[in-house]
Amino acid sequence: MAMSPVKQFLVTYLMPEKCYEKLLVNFHLHVPCLKFVLNRTVGFWILLDTFLAQLPQLLKILWRGSAAGLSLASALLQLYAFSCPVVYAMASNFPLFAWGERLFTLAQTAVIVFLILHYRSDTLKGMLFLLAYSGVMFLLGSYAAAAVVSVMQASSFAALIASKSLQAGTNYCNGHTGQLSTVSVLLSWAGSLGVIFVSLQESGSSFATLSHLPSACLSCVLLAQVLCYTSSTATTKKKSE
Repeated sequence: MAMSPVKQFLVTYLMPEKCYEKLLVNFHLHVPCLKFVLNRTVGFWILLDTFLAQLPQLLKILWRGSAAGLSLASALLQLYAFSCPVVYAMASNFPLFAWGERLFTLAQTAVIVFLILHYRSDTLKGMLFLLAYSGVMFLLGSYAAAAVVSVMQASSFAALIASKSLQAGTNYCNGHTGQLSTVSVLLSWAGSLGVIFVSLQESGSSFATLSHLPSACLSCVLLAQVLCYTSSTATTKKKSE
């Protein structure tokens, strides 16, 4: 008997067939199966955050023709944070399939930095930055000392936290989130919570997840800002009409 499309999708990507039978056919809340499905779902969220979180932001800037409200310093720190794992992988001669998705994310972030400069009438500076950045990445990946690569890898998480802090501060000072993408912020928020969940599952200790809490908290702040400022802007527009 042919498998239904829904069952085929769930069994292929989310759960074994025995869990499908227990959860969705017999409606038995089997704890190991629920845990397996939850872990697999969280894994997909983390993958989406790694692979696609920057794409909605990039598309929104291009669609609106503006980068208003986006912090250049935040974008640069984010670019550095995403560069560190790529440099580490290049210096360690990891196969491309092991870190190719990070290279895709890195390219999107570099373009976002260029667009921020471009829409600030600094197109030439943006082009020079991309050229210089490409050269530095090649040199670091090919010739950087192991100590430099290790320091970069260790500092990447701190750079990501600083990036979110600067963007949150910019939003607060401006009183709006500008062209900050709600979808990108939502993906980042879900990915941050997913990393904490996976860390707890793997270590079984809350101390191991402590370093991930600041990033998750700042993602929550950014999401709250996007939702609150969007709601207040919509209310103001309705009143003016």
